[in-house]
Amino acid sequence: MTGNHAVAHAVKLCRTPLIAAYPITPQTAIYEKLSEWEASGVLKGIMMRTESEHSAMASCIAASLTGVRTFTATSSQGIALMHEMLHFAAGCRAPVVMANVNRLLAAPWGFWADQLDSLSQRDTGWIQFYCENGQEALDTVIQSYKIAEQVYLPAMIALEAFFVSHFMEPVDIPEQEQVDRYLPPMDLPHKFDIDKPGFVVPVVSSELYRKYKHMAQVSMDSVKEIAGQVDQEFKKEFGRGYGIIEQVMVEDAEVVIVTAGSITSTTRLAVKGLRKQGNKIGLLKMRLFRPFPVEAVQIALRGKKKIAVIDRNISLGSGGIFCQELRAALIHSSDHPLIYSYIAGIGGTDVTPEVIQKISLEVMDRVDPFDQPIWVMDG
Repeated sequence: MTGNHAVAHAVKLCRTPLIAAYPITPQTAIYEKLSEWEASGVLKGIMMRTESEHSAMASCIAASLTGVRTFTATSSQGIALMHEMLHFAAGCRAPVVMANVNRLLAAPWGFWADQLDSLSQRDTGWIQFYCENGQEALDTVIQSYKIAEQVYLPAMIALEAFFVSHFMEPVDIPEQEQVDRYLPPMDLPHKFDIDKPGFVVPVVSSELYRKYKHMAQVSMDSVKEIAGQVDQEFKKEFGRGYGIIEQVMVEDAEVVIVTAGSITSTTRLAVKGLRKQGNKIGLLKMRLFRPFPVEAVQIALRGKKKIAVIDRNISLGSGGIFCQELRAALIHSSDHPLIYSYIAGIGGTDVTPEVIQKISLEVMDRVDPFDQPIWVMDG
């Protein structure tokens, strides 16, 4: 099945009672599948057709605060329009779960894969996961509900347009009984209670606002440990796990390639080829982006001298966003690694194994630091 349909199956398996819908390419197939199930009675819940992504998120927040699971999906201009409500979801401590199908932001106009749409929301207070394929997207939706409902923060699952959303591959769909064992019913302690009326989003003093933000930061920090535990529990129940990061042949690597999303699959192939040629290249896959897994990254890259981060995004005036975060995480490293920012795959351009091999060999030959992003124009 496609990655989009895998996400829809996960939402159904999680017994999500409220889905707020506004379609946008290339996410629309998620809603189409859920809508088909609603019409046939397979989906037990309410599917709201709203007039905008802003309203879709507002609906999810309101419903979540009544104590029910909610889901929405978006992409590109849709998440940009949602921006205001993303802050409200995090501030209200509403454990909304959303899939974002990474698509480039206009202008110019286009429909292809680019991670800037979700990464530009990194400071809104949402947990963020980046998925390599449809199976991981399905599993991460299920895990995200379990994480979000423990820390009372919203969670976003990012999957790339077409490379994951429309690519068809074998996907294992868990049994409903398994998911029910793994994911307990939602129990929100601060949900609306008609017998105890309350008020949401009051005007507060500076000191109280600071206190709320500090509490949210403490909760966000706890996600790294909780996400690891949730993934281990998932592996025990379903036989597969992902971790918050993944290391592939990193132990003896002279150069480590850091990726997130679908480029990871291509890098796995490229690294195998490079190893056969005698080149000690490793791969570090970033799955959890917010909170950034600083400690896990520091441990994984201890002793490494050369690192190349391949970003399918660009923060204009700076560089690749994953590279920014990685450099910050390793700023105090006693190894003082050389970290290079490679911009590849922007706007959905293809990143082939040959491109990754070229980057790897180029970094092996580099001896001087280079702070500017390096644009890969192949393909």
